[in-house]
Amino acid sequence: MAKRSSLSIRIVEGKNLPAKDITGSSDPYCIVKVDNEPIIRTATVWKTLCPFWGEEYEVHLPPTFHSVAFYVMDEDALSRDDVIGKVCLTRDTLAAHPKGFSGWAHLTEVDPDEEVQGEIHLRLEVVPGTRACRLRCSVLEARDLAPKDRNGASDPFVRVRYNGRTQETSIVKKSCYPRWNETFEFELEEGAAEVLCVEAWDWDLVSRNDFLGKVVVNVQRLWAAQREEGWFRLQPDQSKSRREEGHLGSLQLEVRLRDETVLPSSCYQPLVQLLCREVKPGTQGPGQLISLIEETTSTECRQEVATTLLKLFLGQGLAKDFLDLLFQLELSRTSEANTLFRSNSLASKSMESFLKVAGMRYLHGVLGPIIDRVFEEKKYVELDPSKVEVKDVGCSGLHRPQTEAEVLEQSVQTLCAHLGALLSALSRSVRACPAVVRATFRQLFRRVRERFPSAQDENVPFIAVTSFLCLRFVSPAILAPKLFHLRERHADARTSRTLLLLAKAVQNVGNMDTPASRAKEAWMEPLQPTVRQGVAQLKDFITKLVDIQEKDERALSLQAPPVKEGPLFIHRTKGKGPLTSSSFKKLHFSLTTEALSFAKTPSSKKSTLIKLANIRAAEKVEEKSFSSSHVMQVIYTDDAGKLQTAYLQCKSVNELNQWLSALRKVCINNTGLLGSYHPGIFRGDKWSCCHQRDKTDLGCNKTRSWVTLQEWNDPLDHDLEAQLIYRHLLGVEAALREKHRQLSTGPEAGRGPTGPGEAPRDPLAELLQVLGDLQEAHRSSPAGSPPSLSRILELQT
Repeated sequence: MAKRSSLSIRIVEGKNLPAKDITGSSDPYCIVKVDNEPIIRTATVWKTLCPFWGEEYEVHLPPTFHSVAFYVMDEDALSRDDVIGKVCLTRDTLAAHPKGFSGWAHLTEVDPDEEVQGEIHLRLEVVPGTRACRLRCSVLEARDLAPKDRNGASDPFVRVRYNGRTQETSIVKKSCYPRWNETFEFELEEGAAEVLCVEAWDWDLVSRNDFLGKVVVNVQRLWAAQREEGWFRLQPDQSKSRREEGHLGSLQLEVRLRDETVLPSSCYQPLVQLLCREVKPGTQGPGQLISLIEETTSTECRQEVATTLLKLFLGQGLAKDFLDLLFQLELSRTSEANTLFRSNSLASKSMESFLKVAGMRYLHGVLGPIIDRVFEEKKYVELDPSKVEVKDVGCSGLHRPQTEAEVLEQSVQTLCAHLGALLSALSRSVRACPAVVRATFRQLFRRVRERFPSAQDENVPFIAVTSFLCLRFVSPAILAPKLFHLRERHADARTSRTLLLLAKAVQNVGNMDTPASRAKEAWMEPLQPTVRQGVAQLKDFITKLVDIQEKDERALSLQAPPVKEGPLFIHRTKGKGPLTSSSFKKLHFSLTTEALSFAKTPSSKKSTLIKLANIRAAEKVEEKSFSSSHVMQVIYTDDAGKLQTAYLQCKSVNELNQWLSALRKVCINNTGLLGSYHPGIFRGDKWSCCHQRDKTDLGCNKTRSWVTLQEWNDPLDHDLEAQLIYRHLLGVEAALREKHRQLSTGPEAGRGPTGPGEAPRDPLAELLQVLGDLQEAHRSSPAGSPPSLSRILELQT
């Protein structure tokens, strides 16, 4: 069993931010740090004091993390980015909000004395003396200290204070991973001070020393224990008075912490098998359990439940059958064709999740080039006459006002070109569409045609497909390409308007150009010839898309797409010469479930760099190591079993964390994963981080293999999905029991599907029994019991 923690983060918007630029505005973005480790950077929103981001992330973390901080920054092209303020949420704060923290939070000032990080290794003892006991404090080493100097490191020393006496260690130059191994002693007297204070400082020759953090030890409790040794987290100095909150603006956040104790796979088998029996072809009855889950699931958590169920059935190879069952349930209660799949039902939400999980790479291939072209052209596009801005056109000395008619005509031409390119790309993409997506659309098409067979409803099966493909997948991706990983940044106002008009045109095509869709905005009428032509193209595309045989489905399913791919810069250390950013070479990398490979271009032949089974760690590299940020190291064993390191540079912090996350997830079951590593490089005859001279020595920092980002192409976690479904069902257990009581006494009692000679099945009773068994398994598991307080030292701030 395992304890797993995850953070669901939504950075919504900011308001009333202070102006940092001479224009009276700011260019704000957010950096998210977990325990001072940057993991997320939002897009920059230009020239505004009230930015909207709307970006969502999920981060998997160790259960021991302490806090998550949101820094609002102002981007500057020519100088260092300005810090506007921050919001910090501790683990305890998040744990006190089981449904998540949601709302506005005031930004606070960023005080350098509070920006501490890292841990210090101490050995503390109470030893007998000739006249009185003595307090012995051994300062051994520290790791991951905050870099306070321009060279990306610090010159740390430690100051130990007790009962009015102060002693200091030596200074370790240019290291965030210093080793001291120095011991200090103090006399212990009755009635003397009750705390020992251990402070880390960065020594500076000219300016004042910088505070790096402190540990405060309760001596009375230490006296009772006699001896304690371990790593202790450095705490900030919060003794300073704060300025009044609110003067730096506010940040709207939605943050939810989820802690899960995941049991062994065997514990979840009865639940998984029971749910699978509901959807397997040939064994399903009316899909009673799935219907009851939908009935008892509130609107606010339906998307989460749909995604979890979808992933669970994907792991069992039953996603298509699960969705088919939902289609049937939805069709059975739909009488009007024009209301089909228009509500936020379990079927609609599950299909949305399915397309994001199974079809995102396909979406990138089809839509990516069109979105790139819109961003690069930056043309002014407007169809609404009431919003047209007439501007000067022409070359130098020959400027003339552009008429409204010319603006509208040019806008129609631009939008028709983009819409035509998208529809043409779709028409050519039938074979590129994943087999499981095609097979699912085939089932949807057939079910809808069987339910609405009349000639007047001949378009309904096509509209059913486009209601998901166009209205819930392609159009939202056009509107917000950043949220679908199609672009690194949000669009500016002009590009956003072009994307909005293009999304509206795609929706009209997806609605099969119905009179209702045309009547909403009459100024879209100039696009109608292209829309009508697009309807014919789209119907032809869907006809080909759903024409997939089972043998083709099986053959196409064998194609394994890469886990992640893209350009990176590589450097492998050789000799003792200096390492600089200019020594990196740009190549196209591809990570599969077998190896990390590279090639000169995406289409050229790939060469294997590292076999996946040989990877031992994937970690960040200190910025000072290459005088460049966003560098990661992949530590692996070569054919001779010797450890080697490949250094890869990414273009942004988001890309760096995405690559690290992907590498960690595909290597999670590797044998021989490292527990420690060196965040620096071995230059000359020592490590740049801790100054150790033994290249083969243990690393000076612990690996972070447990920190990963949840993405659409994540490998499935069968046990976690089963645990999340169990957790949800446990929350609605009372409603399920009441439903079981009603069914047991009603006219349908005892009519469950059975096999020859079998007693009638009661799936709901079986489910309630399974929930009871899982609840008992959690109660009896060691991870499910409250943790014992083994620490003798009390950390105070």
